[in-house]
Amino acid sequence: MSMSSILNALEKDSDRHLDDLVQWLRIASVSSDSSRKSDVARAADWLMDKFRGAGLAVELVPTQGHPMVIAETAPVPGAPVVVVYGHYDVQPVEPLDQWISDPFDPTVRNGNLYARGATDDKGQVLTHVQSVCDWIANGEPLPIQVKFLIEGEEEVGSENLERMLPDLADRMACDCVVISDSGQYSDGQPAITYGLRGIATYELRIDGPSQDLHSGSFGGAVMNPAIAICHVLSSMVDKTGRIQIPGYYDDVVDLVASEREAWQNLPQDEAAFADSIGVKELFGETGYTADERRWARPTFDVNGITAGHQGEGVKTIIPATASAKFSFRLVPNQDPTKITAALEKHLADHMPPGVRYQLSPDHGAPGMLADTNSRYMAAANTAIEMAFGKKPVLIREGGSIPIVTRFQEVLGCDCLLLGWGLSDDNAHSPNEKFRIADYHRGIRASALLWDQLGKLQPSESK
Repeated sequence: MSMSSILNALEKDSDRHLDDLVQWLRIASVSSDSSRKSDVARAADWLMDKFRGAGLAVELVPTQGHPMVIAETAPVPGAPVVVVYGHYDVQPVEPLDQWISDPFDPTVRNGNLYARGATDDKGQVLTHVQSVCDWIANGEPLPIQVKFLIEGEEEVGSENLERMLPDLADRMACDCVVISDSGQYSDGQPAITYGLRGIATYELRIDGPSQDLHSGSFGGAVMNPAIAICHVLSSMVDKTGRIQIPGYYDDVVDLVASEREAWQNLPQDEAAFADSIGVKELFGETGYTADERRWARPTFDVNGITAGHQGEGVKTIIPATASAKFSFRLVPNQDPTKITAALEKHLADHMPPGVRYQLSPDHGAPGMLADTNSRYMAAANTAIEMAFGKKPVLIREGGSIPIVTRFQEVLGCDCLLLGWGLSDDNAHSPNEKFRIADYHRGIRASALLWDQLGKLQPSESK
């Protein structure tokens, strides 16, 4: 069967492909919500049924949390072996009142499919599932072996997969890992991502009096925990966006001139970017463009603050406690454990008197860089250009996929980060979406990638 026949078959199946995605998106697989445990399991079962229906060998692998789905096609001697990694768990939906439509009732508007998980990551990983299943269904063996490793805990840090990966190394042995959990550079400009930032996340709790106090009777006599937490958080970053924790930048590798020049030649429009996310102007570390700051510079962000009265009307109190969740995005070479040690010292030096505090680290992962000169990168470049009608650009991504660096370390493989989403897809936010045309283009690009990888000579596959 020719490649054109396979692409024609994919085109004929486009309605079913969309229906499959709608079905999967209806399942509220929020991994961080214990009340959704059965929904997370149902999302894994849906995927298992999809693989079984196509005749793949498939197994549900239990973990201490949510299970992993592992499936594989038949081996092809002398050809590359590819692992497709993705996740079927999704982020919480709050604030629910900001959704135009129900986050678990997928809705089509203006050529987009709106639902939680549409682009992160059910829609994107399903492009690879569809291309493989349809290829096999059309009676032709794949030119390479494809293994799928799709987990249910990426949105909570992938700790169980990270712990279990060495034991899975022989089973997941491969030449390359393909991951679609990122995006295009801009509308109409596809991209291959060759770098990810790392992450370190925390929760800080500050306790003051033994109970809430009347702010008139006690104000001015005790430290207010809400004020204390504001002081501490503001001490971590200055007005220019520069992080103030001692030693924070010690391991940061500066961007090279050729990389900065390549990014500056991209079709940037910072005013349009600001408008697309609803702000009047951009902000960040002085001396860097917006792309440089969000792709390759470390950052600090407050993710949530809780203190005092949250109900209707005024309640004049000094709250007994305050808490904040915050995160650092790290660049390659920065070590989350070193960041934690520096943070603990900074907190000890900057905590106001009269309060007690507890820092609780959550999850952390280093950043990564991929080999931009690999044969797999060249194959992906050709496949994407054929599917999208435009040559992809090479970019980094400011987000984090915690397990990618571990794939490089444990499996000794290359990584291809091929994103089909757009910057306004609202991943992690209300009204998450995935453009339907890009979903279908992603399926085509996936099929073309298997074809391009199958053309590598045996000596070139390693």
